[in-house]
Amino acid sequence: MKGLTKLANHLTVFYLRIITRDTFHVPGIYDTHYTGVCMLCKETPSREKTVTCITCVMPWHMNCLENPPVTLTSVVNFKCPYCAGVGLGGASLGGELVAKIREIEADISMTEEEKSRKRQDIVSGKQLQINENENENEEAEDEERDVLALLGESIKCPFCYMLPDRPVTTSCGHNFCLKCFKKWIGQGKETCVKCRSQISRQMINQPLINSALVTAIRMAKESRKNNAPRRPQAAYPQANQEDRPDNPFIREGAAKRAGMANASSGRIFVAIPSDHFGPILAENDPERNQGILVGDSWTHRLNCRQWGVHWPHVAGIAGQAKYGAQSVVLSGGYEDDEDHGEWFLYTGSGGRDLSGNKRTNKDQSFDQLYTNSNEALRVSCKQGYPVRVVRSHKEKRSSYAPQEGLRYDGVYRIDKCWRKLGKQGYKMCRYLFVRCDNEPAPWTSDGHGDKPRPLPEIPELEEALDIFERTDTPSWDYDDGEDKWKWKKPPPPSQQRVIEGSPKDGKRARKTPKKLSLKQTLLKGFSCVLCKNVLTQPVTTLCAHNFCKGCLEEAFKGQAFVKERECHNGRKLRSKKNFMKCPSCSLDISEFLQNPQVNRELEDAIGKLQEEFHESDNDKEDVK
Repeated sequence: MKGLTKLANHLTVFYLRIITRDTFHVPGIYDTHYTGVCMLCKETPSREKTVTCITCVMPWHMNCLENPPVTLTSVVNFKCPYCAGVGLGGASLGGELVAKIREIEADISMTEEEKSRKRQDIVSGKQLQINENENENEEAEDEERDVLALLGESIKCPFCYMLPDRPVTTSCGHNFCLKCFKKWIGQGKETCVKCRSQISRQMINQPLINSALVTAIRMAKESRKNNAPRRPQAAYPQANQEDRPDNPFIREGAAKRAGMANASSGRIFVAIPSDHFGPILAENDPERNQGILVGDSWTHRLNCRQWGVHWPHVAGIAGQAKYGAQSVVLSGGYEDDEDHGEWFLYTGSGGRDLSGNKRTNKDQSFDQLYTNSNEALRVSCKQGYPVRVVRSHKEKRSSYAPQEGLRYDGVYRIDKCWRKLGKQGYKMCRYLFVRCDNEPAPWTSDGHGDKPRPLPEIPELEEALDIFERTDTPSWDYDDGEDKWKWKKPPPPSQQRVIEGSPKDGKRARKTPKKLSLKQTLLKGFSCVLCKNVLTQPVTTLCAHNFCKGCLEEAFKGQAFVKERECHNGRKLRSKKNFMKCPSCSLDISEFLQNPQVNRELEDAIGKLQEEFHESDNDKEDVK
């Protein structure tokens, strides 16, 4: 009897090898692709105790089966519990598994090895997890496409019929591309193209970009990016960092001055030297592990110092004459400056008499020279170093400046420098900055960074002196293969002493915020400054801030637009306009408050987002 059983087992193996190789044209259970591991107990039984499924060609341990095959015919025609559709517990599983395996068998594009591995992934459950991940990614992509289409349906520039690029919003509640709006105004038109309402003189002279719309359009365009963990960078010592507070402070006993004039810097949050060139990456940011992102903003210059973006408290140029310049601040200090967003003309420092108590003197009294900070900028021009750029709200002549505080706008490269006679008759050092960052600018809705662009035409170069234009390969340049800006040459080494390791300040690390969906993030961005809720009947002021119409009217309830005045003897004086300050900035919005118009396009987009968000929530609840 034992001899017959042994003979039957040998015949079974023989027939299985013939069936699996010749009938189904797939590798057998003892080929190199499989080790004979049982799909249930994960052990490797002997050949006599192994049976192979005729459909999925997976090995099974006979002792693990509830109804193992007994006869030779049942062994030859054996189907595993999954392919038979009964499962291990006896419950019916349907023919999904068999259909998937048959689909793999019919696929002529795969090799026999790929088919074998695919079948094993399906039976072992790995393919199910892969499909789930693919479905999640597809759902995220569909969500982003839906949001982009939704915004495109609601918000369009009336000139180009596209999502507004660098959107500006008029007081009548209509949105335009900045370029299209300036072209319309340049033709002498002073009325809205959609409703024929009069455009205010302030909007004509200096249209401001609606940052909430910029953020929403950009987020709808770009995909989510996963930030891989980065290794810690070498730390650079700062004196008494553990004892310093998180915010700038005024020491006891110090002379009292207005504002932050006599304040001291708080704790330094980043692990970089003060002469660090280029962007501040996540590996330099032990506090948040994200680095300094384009669009990050701060209240004071001392906050910029704490995050390593711009170290000097007062000076607009951070650099050393023989080493180069690391960063600059655009604060409207010189009337010769020109700001065009992706490029700007910057005036060097000096040429003013600041002796005694003349710190605010804006009159030029002598020529600027290539010394100190001006020479540092010229060195960065010669070497092609990246220069971090911060824009301040004090720059009143630019459409790209923030309405309050300071904002990091990425890295620029100085491509030319020269000297020319300024508006006050003295020679000024001039620099052409061109943006070269891998992150999109805060005022554009593009989802990608900068690409190499031709230099703009500068009319003042015709009468310029001491013109310098770099001829060698810049240290920071665009790599066509990797499609990004990077260091083509090693960055200049720091002149500070290095301490290996990262700062020991783990107790101050901030908690990672909960990740929101794209629609949740967009709705959060469309929030009222006053009530902190999603905008209802949104109105956009001339300073490009968005409020609920009811909240804005409530904030100025009871205030008259005109102030009546009387002399002490009862004689009436001429009435005076009442100054009404915007809740988010110092701009006067009294004329706008007389007839605030709802931004219907923004209202429609918010309504559709809320509707889509509630529908997706209901679908998830139905699935649960």
